[in-house]
Amino acid sequence: MVGLTPPAGVSPPQQQPLGPGHNSSDAGPLLDLPAALMVFSVDYHHVQAPFEIVLWIMLASLAKLGRVPAVVPESCLLIMVGLMVGGVIYGVRHSAPPTLSADAFFLFLLPPIVLDAGYFLPGRLFFENLGSKLDRHPGVVLAPSESLGDVSLLHCLLFGSLIAAVDPVAVLSVFQTIDVNEQLHILVFGESLLNDAVTVVLYKLFESFLRLPTISGVDVLLGGCRVVVVGLGGLLVGLFFGLLAALTSRFTSRAQVIAPLFVFLYSYLSYLTSEMLHLSGIMA
Repeated sequence: MVGLTPPAGVSPPQQQPLGPGHNSSDAGPLLDLPAALMVFSVDYHHVQAPFEIVLWIMLASLAKLGRVPAVVPESCLLIMVGLMVGGVIYGVRHSAPPTLSADAFFLFLLPPIVLDAGYFLPGRLFFENLGSKLDRHPGVVLAPSESLGDVSLLHCLLFGSLIAAVDPVAVLSVFQTIDVNEQLHILVFGESLLNDAVTVVLYKLFESFLRLPTISGVDVLLGGCRVVVVGLGGLLVGLFFGLLAALTSRFTSRAQVIAPLFVFLYSYLSYLTSEMLHLSGIMA
């Protein structure tokens, strides 16, 4: 063994006396005890994750107040808020902020966005114009294989499924500003909502195709059947939890404080159940 000699003027740490009922065999390794009682200290790493999340939500909420949203688009405001939060994280830790994983997006960020869109959706206008929305399917962008080099057709389909659904945030914000016809608004909004659901299904389908060693005609046929099953299955799961929420809310007259909680819980349960069964959580 190699002996270490402490530097001059520094005394080795003293072992704390053991209390009654303890012997020397119960004592673990010596801990770095403070030399004196600290009146004030900062432990950012202890609250790092919830502090950063709450800070991001608070800044995003404050950005929607006042006259700033009337001058700067909401998407630009959120980008600036993200840069501010990222700067705080980088300034504290001097490292890159944590990256967003696909599981964190699909399990934590996407459900409240879909719930907000579906809960405040005008149901009557949506279902009255459902046929016109179903006529517009998201397209898949293809390119000649000569111009893409070694990129295969399946990779082109995977990339096309990502960019097929166009986000109509700018169009909808303009519609709200000029107070456009409500039917035109619901046509654009409902089509984008259905396109997002189809895009997620297509992306996961092409991703599963990439994991197969070879793709046969039977696999393509099963993939088409899977799209139908995923969409209809998610719709059935959503209907089941919707009926269950309606039945449960009938008995909340004496405890109305838990009624909003049921809205969030049943909605999130329908999404998680659909994801567990590999169905469409957005449709649910």
